[in-house]
Amino acid sequence: MATPIPSPPSVPFLGHVTIIDREVAIYSYNLLAKQYGEIYQLSMMGSKVVVICSQELLHEVSDEKRFRKVPSSALDQVGNAAGEGLFTAHGDNPNWHLTHRILMPALSTMNTRNMFDDMVDIVNQPVQKWERFGPRYKIDPSQDFTALTLEAITFCAMSYRMNTFYVEGVHPFARAMADFLVESGNRALRPGIVQPLMRATNSKYEENIKTMQKYVDDVYNQRKENPTDKKDILNLMMYGKDPKTGERSSEKTIKENLLTFLIAGHETTSGMLTFILYYLLKNPEAMRKLREEVDTMIGSRTMTVDDVHKLPYLIAVMRETLRLGPPAPARGTAPFEDALLKGKYPVAKDGRIYCGIYMVHRDPKVWGEDAEEFRPERMLDGRFEALPPEAWQPFGFGVRACIGRPFAWQEAQITVVYLMQRFTFVMHDPSYDLQLKQTLTIKPHEFFIRTIPRTDRPSIVPVATPSSTLLRDQTAPAAQPPVTTPGEGGGHRMYVLCGSNTGTCEAFAQRIASDATVHGFKAVIGTLDSAAGHLPSDGPVVVVTASFEGQPADNAAHFVSWLSALNGSELADVSFAAFGCGNRDWASTYQRIPTLCDDTMAARGGKRHAPRGEGDAGSSDLFESFEHWEAGLWEALQKTHGTTKVEGRQEAIKVSTVDAGTARATALRQPDTMLGTVVENRLLTSPGVAEKHHIEFQLPDGLTYRTGDYLAILPMNPSRDVQRVLAHFSLLPDQEVTISAAGPSPLPTGRPVNVSSLLSGYVELSQAATTRDLRILIDAAKSEDTKAALSELLDGYAEKVQAGRLSVLDILEAHPGLDISFALFLQLLPSMRVRQYSISSSPLADPTRASLTVSVLSAVPTAGRREPFLGVASTYLASLRAGDCVQLAVRPSAAAFHPPADPAVPLVLFCAGAGLAPMRGFLQERVLQKQAGRDVATSILFFGCRSPQHDFLYADSDLRTWTELGVVDVRPAFSRETEQSAGCKYVQDRVWADREDVVKVWQAGAKVYVCGSGRMATAVKQRLVEIIAAQLNVDSEQATDTFNKIIKGRFATDVFE
Repeated sequence: MATPIPSPPSVPFLGHVTIIDREVAIYSYNLLAKQYGEIYQLSMMGSKVVVICSQELLHEVSDEKRFRKVPSSALDQVGNAAGEGLFTAHGDNPNWHLTHRILMPALSTMNTRNMFDDMVDIVNQPVQKWERFGPRYKIDPSQDFTALTLEAITFCAMSYRMNTFYVEGVHPFARAMADFLVESGNRALRPGIVQPLMRATNSKYEENIKTMQKYVDDVYNQRKENPTDKKDILNLMMYGKDPKTGERSSEKTIKENLLTFLIAGHETTSGMLTFILYYLLKNPEAMRKLREEVDTMIGSRTMTVDDVHKLPYLIAVMRETLRLGPPAPARGTAPFEDALLKGKYPVAKDGRIYCGIYMVHRDPKVWGEDAEEFRPERMLDGRFEALPPEAWQPFGFGVRACIGRPFAWQEAQITVVYLMQRFTFVMHDPSYDLQLKQTLTIKPHEFFIRTIPRTDRPSIVPVATPSSTLLRDQTAPAAQPPVTTPGEGGGHRMYVLCGSNTGTCEAFAQRIASDATVHGFKAVIGTLDSAAGHLPSDGPVVVVTASFEGQPADNAAHFVSWLSALNGSELADVSFAAFGCGNRDWASTYQRIPTLCDDTMAARGGKRHAPRGEGDAGSSDLFESFEHWEAGLWEALQKTHGTTKVEGRQEAIKVSTVDAGTARATALRQPDTMLGTVVENRLLTSPGVAEKHHIEFQLPDGLTYRTGDYLAILPMNPSRDVQRVLAHFSLLPDQEVTISAAGPSPLPTGRPVNVSSLLSGYVELSQAATTRDLRILIDAAKSEDTKAALSELLDGYAEKVQAGRLSVLDILEAHPGLDISFALFLQLLPSMRVRQYSISSSPLADPTRASLTVSVLSAVPTAGRREPFLGVASTYLASLRAGDCVQLAVRPSAAAFHPPADPAVPLVLFCAGAGLAPMRGFLQERVLQKQAGRDVATSILFFGCRSPQHDFLYADSDLRTWTELGVVDVRPAFSRETEQSAGCKYVQDRVWADREDVVKVWQAGAKVYVCGSGRMATAVKQRLVEIIAAQLNVDSEQATDTFNKIIKGRFATDVFE
C-alpha cells in the first residue's frame, strides 16, 4: 500500500520556493531533512520534486535499470554556454556517448599518472606565491585553489597556460565563469515570464558567455594552428575516433566539452581543497596526523608519482572531507516507469528526484550520531570498503559519474602534500565556523587563512621567516605592523599568548601586555594558535590559557596538538611562564590544558621563568590569584633580563581632548556582516522575581546554527554607569578624545573617539576591582584616611570587594578625595568581552532567526556601593527593542550538546531558570519533527523555578502545547511553592521523587542533558548517583564509578555561573 510522501505547507502558485534559501539552498534542504526525515516532496512553481536523504533510498535510485540521470534546472541553464557537453547533455544525446567513449581512456588512472609532472608544475605556483607573501598575507584559499585548478586543467589537458597566478586580480575567464554560474542558478529559480524583463542582467549574462567561449576558441585555434604530438586530452578530442562507430567529434562538440571541463573540473576540486583546509584547521589532531604521515613517508624530498595513493591518512582525510563537504551536494534522477520507493513511496514515471548527497552523507543510520563531526578514522582500516552501497557518493554514480575523478584525486593529493611539507596554517579568524557559498557547487564562504613557512624541518624550497609568527593578517603583501606592536623605545621583546573562549584569559593576557612597558619589556600579544609550529625564542613567552571540559580553547587547539606531538628538545631556546584558568567543579579536568602546556614546554627543553599559576573561575579569588602570580612573574623576568620597574604611578595610555563636544558630533557604528536585528523582546516573568526575557533576533545573512549552539553577544555598558563616569570626571557625552598607548591596548588608539561610545562599548565598568587596582589607588590617594580605607578593602578583599562586586568606579565615588586621571581610570579597566548565551530555538522553526532566554541580573546595593549592581550583558539585552541592531556571532556548543539525529531517542532534560534555554530549542525541534510526521519519543523535562505564577517560563504557551502533543512531560520543582510540585523544592528533589520514571526512560535508551548553575548540575549528578546506588544496592563510590561508565555518549552538560 502506498504511503503519501510528506510535504511542508506551501504557498499557492509558488509552492515551496519561498522556504528554500536563495543563496545557499542546501541549508534549507538539510533542515527539511531533519524535520521530515528521509524523504519529502516539494512543489517549485508547479513542478514537483521528491527529495531523498538516506543511504537506503539513494541506493535504490542508483539502479540504472530503473532510474536515469536528470540534469538539474541550474545545470540546464549552464547548457546556455556549454551546450551538449558531458556535464549538461541528457542521457539520450548521441554526442554524449561518442565523447564519453573517446575520452574515457584519456582520463583513466594510468593516463592521469602521465600528467603528474605537469600537475606539480602548476601546484608550485600557489606554493611559491604563499611563500613570497609570507605569514602576514591574508589568503583566500578558495580563490587561489580556483586559479590552481583552472590552470591545471588548461595546462594538463590542453597544454595551454592560463597564467592565473600572473595576472592582476582574478583572471577574466574565471570572473566571467563565476558570474555566469551564479546567474544560471538564479535563472533556475525565476518564473520564465520574468526573465525577458531583466535586460541588464541578461546582457551581462550574454557577455560572460562570450568571454568564456572566446577563451575556448583561443585554446582550440592555437592548437589547430600549432599542432603537437603531445597526447593530451585536446589532441584526443580533435583527432581521436569513437571505438564503437569510428566517428570523430565535431568542432562544436569539442569546444563545448573544453568549456565543460573548465566549469566542472575546476569547481569541484577547488571546493574539495578548500574544505580540506577548513576541516583540518578545525580539527588539529587530524592536521597533526596528516602532517606526521607526510613527514614520515615523504619527508623533505620531492613527491613522486609513486607516492600517489600511498598515503592512507591523506586518502581518509579526502574521503571524510568529501563526505561532509561534497562540492556537488545533489544530483537529479527520475524513474523510467512508475516506482514505489522502499515499496511504499510513490513516484510517477519521469518524476524528478533530488538526491540529497549532502544529507545522505550525514545519514545517522550509516555514520552514527557523530555524523556531523570530521573524523577521518571512519575511512581507515577497511571501514570505508565496508560501508553500505551508495553511503558515499560525491562523484555521482554509474555511467554518468564524474569522468575526471582520477584527475581530481591525483591533483588534490599533490596539492595537499606540497602544502603540508611547506606550511603551518592558521585561520585568519580563529572563531570562524563554516559558512557555505553555493552556485552549482558548494564551498566555504568568507574563509581566510595565513600560511607560516615551516622551520621545524628542512624545506624543499628554503624561505626566510621572522622569529615571531604573531603577525597581523593583511590583504596585500606590503609590510604591515604586528598584531599589537610593541611600545616605542627600548625594552626586551616578550610574547603573550592566550587561549580563550569566554574572554577571561584574553583579558589577563592583555593586562600582562599592557604592564610590560613598566617592567622594561615590549610585548606582542596573540593567540596560542598563532604560535603553532614555532614558539619565539628571542624573548620570554607567557602563556595564559584555560581548559573547557578538559579541551583547549578554540584558538588554542592547534597549538596544543602541535605541542603534544613534539618528542625531543625542540624548545631548548625557548623561555616561558604559564597561567591557567579552570573550574574546580570539574575536578577530573581542572587545569588540564594549562598543566599540559607548562609540563610539555619544560619537557621539550624550555626554561621556566616562574611556577605555573592557576585560578579557579568558580571561586571569588580568581583575579587575586592571577595578580599574585603576575607579580612573581615580573620579579623573575626582571632578574633574568636585568630590567627594572619604572617606579611611581605610570599611565600606559594618554588621552587628549579633540573636540569639546559643543558640535554634538555622533560617532556611528557601521553595520557589518555580524549585525543582527532584534525582532521581539518580551518579558516572561511576573513582578517580584528576577526578570527573564525571551529575545528573538534576525540573524545576519549567511549565519547558521545548530540546535544547542550559543549566541555570543558583544554588549554595551548600562547607560546609568556611563553617566556615572562622565559625571565623576566632568566630561560631556559628546566630547571626543584620542588615545595613544605605550604598549598593546584594546582601546581605539590613534583616532578620535566619542567619550560616551568609548565608555559604552570598549571597557568593563562593572567588574570588581582587583587587588592590583586597589594598590594603584592606594598609591594615588593623597589623604591618609583614604589610604587607610582602601587598605581596609585590600585586607578584606574577598568579602568587601569581590563578594560585593565593588568596581573601580564604585570605589572612586565612595572616596571623593581620590583623584586619578581619566587615562589611569581607563587603564585600570578590562576590555569589554563577549557573553555567550545558549540559543533557545531550533533552526527548523526558522533558520534565519534565533532566540535567547535571558535572566536579568540586578543585585541590591551592598556596603560601599551607591547603586544596585547591574549585569552588563543581561541589562543590555533586556533594554533592546524590536529593530535594534546587535553585534553577535554564533559559537558552537560542545559536540555532545546537540539533540540526537533520531527523534525516537527519548531525552531527559534537567535545568533551572534560564537554563531552560537550550532545552526549549531541543523540544521545539522535536515538535516540528512530530508535526512533519516523524516518530518522536516523549521527553522528560525537570525544571526548577520559584513558583508556577511568577517564573514558570513558557508554561502557558510552548510547554503546554508541546505537552498536549505528547512531545514532553514536564516535571517542575517550585522552590517557594513545593506543594505545587509533589513536595519537591529543587530539581534534584524532583529527580529523586520521580526516580522510577528516570530509570525507565534511561533503560529505553534516553540521552541526558543538564543546563544550569554548577551547583545545580552537581546536585543533579549526585542524585543520579544515589539512584544508581539504590538500584544496584552498592555504596556511593561504586555507584559513582558505574555512573561515570554508563554516561559515556549519553550525558552532556552546559554549566554556567
